[in-house]
Amino acid sequence: MLKQFCVTTSMGKRLIGRAMAQHADVKRVLEKGTLVIIAGTTNGYVAEEVLSALGISDGFTRIGFRRGVTVAPGAKAADAEFPGDVVIVDGVWQKGQTIYDAGESLREGDVVLKGAHAFDPRGHPAVQIGHPQGGTLLEALAAFIGRRVRLIVPVGLEKRVPGDILELAHRCNAPGADGPRLMPFAGEVFTEIDAIKLLTGADACLLAAGGIWGAEGSSWLGVSGTAEAVRAAGQLIRSLAGEPPCQV
Repeated sequence: MLKQFCVTTSMGKRLIGRAMAQHADVKRVLEKGTLVIIAGTTNGYVAEEVLSALGISDGFTRIGFRRGVTVAPGAKAADAEFPGDVVIVDGVWQKGQTIYDAGESLREGDVVLKGAHAFDPRGHPAVQIGHPQGGTLLEALAAFIGRRVRLIVPVGLEKRVPGDILELAHRCNAPGADGPRLMPFAGEVFTEIDAIKLLTGADACLLAAGGIWGAEGSSWLGVSGTAEAVRAAGQLIRSLAGEPPCQV
């Protein structure tokens, strides 16, 4: 049994956010430990859903919950005050803190959520880097590599690239190249496909992409499984249909 659904990029961000709030490692660390949600547009939805699940979302807004941002040529993102990353310790939101405040205190079993700008067919993610010292990714990697902190990468399917991420990074980072650098890293990529599986038990695959009238960058997903799982996935995806475009 296969059913097909169009999921826009903003629907995908909301879907990933809902699923991350139900992710076993996230729920575990919310009871005891530290969760760091590094600011980014997809992670804004994740933070919204996680804080709502805890009943402590008052005061959070996705507006400004970003560092670098990609907009269409000629467009300009609205100016907004950066509120900090979302750092939650033993279920308590440490308002205003960032990964730089929490980084050295992170220990094995804690969880960091970091978005990505690309991932390749093997599931290897990468981040575009504009900061001359590497930005938030290097702080997250210090905890991941040095202390076995869990690193999960919520990222939409529109970020998929066909090439090998290491080769792409080599080209972007070569002396004389123009534009952002590209930093590959190890982490558990978590897309809309993983979100559907976690929330409904259904399997999903990417069949096609793109569109117009708000469907630009969208993913056309084929969903299969038991009749109950496919029905649940359909209800879930339809519940996201009114999600407005992400403009933060």
